[in-house]
Amino acid sequence: MQQSRFWVVGGEYTSCACEALVQGTERVVGPFESRTEAERAWRLLSEDHRPQAQVRFTIAQEPPLGVSA
Repeated sequence: MQQSRFWVVGGEYTSCACEALVQGTERVVGPFESRTEAERAWRLLSEDHRPQAQVRFTIAQEPPLGVSA
């Protein structure tokens, strides 16, 4: 079975409720072969945008190939 890949996704949201992204601010970084690598990228992005309360990033994990959702 193939291992999952990880992505860092996010951007600037229209409010602190983080329900909708501001168009054009979307970011997708990856893929990463391990969660540790993704966490490293997530930390850097989060620190770079720390003063901006409406900017958020999260780590998303792909299901392994051959596994349907």
